Amino acid sequence: MPDLPVDMPIELEAVDLSESSILLVDDNLQNLELMQAYLEELPCNIRTAHDGVAAIESVDADCPDMVLLDVMMPRMSGFEVCQRIKSSPSTRDVIVIMVTALHEVGDFERAVECGTNDFITKPVNKLELLTRVRSLLELALVKRQYDKLVALKQGDGLKPQGGSGAASSAGVD
Repeated sequence: MPDLPVDMPIELEAVDLSESSILLVDDNLQNLELMQAYLEELPCNIRTAHDGVAAIESVDADCPDMVLLDVMMPRMSGFEVCQRIKSSPSTRDVIVIMVTALHEVGDFERAVECGTNDFITKPVNKLELLTRVRSLLELALVKRQYDKLVALKQGDGLKPQGGSGAASSAGVD
């Protein structure tokens, strides 16, 4: 690997979140309004749902990049919503952050089993919310860009460098 000059500037391009969408789900209107107000600093499209059933309908109608999901809700719990999102091939890459007042270890274990990506405890701290949402969205967008590049590279028939080509010579694609 060549040595790079120590004083060489490294410019990282900021990830553009303006095309990202977030679904906020909570049965408590005050919680929804508070989180929505906090997230207005981000250049994302934000929409809301008032319970788990409405959340699933919203995800099915227009899949968001992220769901901020209350755990305890009528009609369908956040655990059930998360499990449905993560079990569907078309929505399993949606980032789910559970927003909860629950503090029992068993509740966190259940959320992990359902597939949640992260947790935020109530009362929600603005800095924590913005930091976690931004970083998880940026990571997801970078992963999506990477996946597109890999697909493009494979679609062009380009071979990864350093490959032996044994699969190609064996007639396996």
